[in-house]
Amino acid sequence: MAGNIIKRQGLNYLLGVCVPCAKQNAAKIRVKISDFDAHLLMYFNKYEFIYADDPEKRCKTGDTVLIQSLPRKLTRLITHKVVDVIYPLGDITDPITGKKVVAGKYRENIEKDAELYGNLESMYKYEKTPKRGITEGKRDFTAEETYMKYSDDPKDYDPYAVNPS
Repeated sequence: MAGNIIKRQGLNYLLGVCVPCAKQNAAKIRVKISDFDAHLLMYFNKYEFIYADDPEKRCKTGDTVLIQSLPRKLTRLITHKVVDVIYPLGDITDPITGKKVVAGKYRENIEKDAELYGNLESMYKYEKTPKRGITEGKRDFTAEETYMKYSDDPKDYDPYAVNPS
């Protein structure tokens, strides 16, 4: 009778940053975990890498994503799935107010300060910038397939190689 009892596993949600991955239809996510040291009575950051199923290729390198654990493993490595891209790389939104943030200041406050002190021609125009992905293949190579490079030879430069150290 004890063998008939099915254990229910809760689905866990984690927040992490997408890093380069060479696996097909999967994303490698770096999740920060706080590790408690009982001797110092302090928490220290520890990073764990999790592979998540991403068949639509929604997340790119540098994006902050929300992942959910799967009820069963897809493969030996893939144990989670990508639920949503929370913050694309370089476009940060304050979660409480919903306003765009640049280096600790709201964008609208930066624009108001510029109006008070005078607009400069060299000022960056956030509303005129295209969304991420317009420079794919020209300056943005995050969509290209990457691989691990274990030798550091300055003569052998490859922008798609990732140094594991």
